[in-house]
Amino acid sequence: MSSEKKSIIPKFTELNELAGLMNGGQVIFATDDWFASAESMLQNTEPVFIADKYTEFGKWMDGWETRRKRIPGHDWCIVKLGAPCNIKGILVDTAFFTGNYAPRISIQGASLSEYEESLLPHRQGKMGTACSADELQMISKLKTECWPELVEMTSLKPGYEETRKTYISVDSNEVCTYIRVNIYPDGGIARLRVFGTVVPDLSQFDCNDVIDLIAMENGGTCVGYSNAHFGHPRNLIKPNRGVNMGDGWETMRRLDRPAILEADSNGILKVPGCEWAIIKMCCLGYVSEIVVDTCHFKGNFPDSVKIEGTILSPEETLSSAKWVTILANQKLSANKEHFYKNEIHVDGPFSHVRITMSPDGGISRVRLFGQKAH
Repeated sequence: MSSEKKSIIPKFTELNELAGLMNGGQVIFATDDWFASAESMLQNTEPVFIADKYTEFGKWMDGWETRRKRIPGHDWCIVKLGAPCNIKGILVDTAFFTGNYAPRISIQGASLSEYEESLLPHRQGKMGTACSADELQMISKLKTECWPELVEMTSLKPGYEETRKTYISVDSNEVCTYIRVNIYPDGGIARLRVFGTVVPDLSQFDCNDVIDLIAMENGGTCVGYSNAHFGHPRNLIKPNRGVNMGDGWETMRRLDRPAILEADSNGILKVPGCEWAIIKMCCLGYVSEIVVDTCHFKGNFPDSVKIEGTILSPEETLSSAKWVTILANQKLSANKEHFYKNEIHVDGPFSHVRITMSPDGGISRVRLFGQKAH
C-alpha cells in the first residue's frame, strides 16, 4: 500500500464506499469519544466548521476526536462495513482538525463469524465518554490487534484545504466485514471513506429468489458513466431511498439542448444528447421488475429513461458490448418512484446494464429485481 499525491484523486474512489453511515457502515466500538463521537467520522456529508460552537466537553468538531491521551497506548475503533468487501483504497480526511488532528493512522481488517459478532459489546457512542473496562474486556476476546494489516502506520497532515485529504491504496486479497482504525496516539479525524468491491455470498439465494441484481450490498458496481457533475452514479445502487439531491446521480445541463424543446407523439422530448451509467450486476441474471426513483429531484429530473443489457465475459471490454433494450424510453416525473414490469422487453440473462437518461438531470435510485441465471 502507498499514499497517493494529494493532487491526484485515485481511481479507487470510483468504487463503492462501504464505511459511510448511509451506506450501512456502523461504529461498533471506540476507546474514546470525548470531544466528538466516532460516528461523526462516518457521516456521508462533507465536514463543516462552526467557529463559536462549544460543548461541555470542549470545542465541537465535525468528526471523531479523542481526548489528549494521558495513559499508555493509543486510541482505536472498530467499524462494521456496509457489506463484505475487498478493500482497494482509503481516504482519511482531517478537515478543520489543524492543531488537533491524529498524527498517524493504520487500518486492519477481518471477516467475523456469527459467533465472533456475538462477542461485540453494545455501543453507547456518546460524546464525553470512553469505553468501560467491561467493554474493553469483551472486545479483547476478538484479538483485533492481530487482524491482518491493510494500511501500515501512515502519517497524516493537518486539516487545511490543501493538506486535509490522504489517499491510501490497499493491496490485499482479504474479504473484510469489519475494520479496526488505529490512531496514534490520539486526536481527530473528520471523515473516513473505505472504497472497494463487494464480495457477496450469493449462495444464500437460489434461482427462485427475487433479488436486486444491481444493489451495492449484493455486489453491484458502477463501472462507467458519461457525467457525474453533481452526484456519482454509484449512488443509484445504494441502500434505502435517497436522503437529498446530493445522494443520487445528477449530471450537468447538456449544452446541446435545443433552444426550443419539442416532444414526440408519446410526450418524450426530442433531444440530440443523453447521459449514461453502466452497472455491473452482482451475477448473471434475469430482470423481472424495474424501479426508477427520482426522489428529491423536483426541478431537475430527467425527461426520460432507458435501460439496456448485455453479457460481457471477464476478457471483454465495455467498448465491445452489444446492448439489448430491456426498458424502452419511459417518461419520468418529479420526486417519484416509477415501477415497470409489463414494459420490460427482454428479461435476459444479462451481466451489465446501461442506464440512459435524456437529456440530463438527476435520478436517486434504480432497482433491477430479478433472479440469478441457472
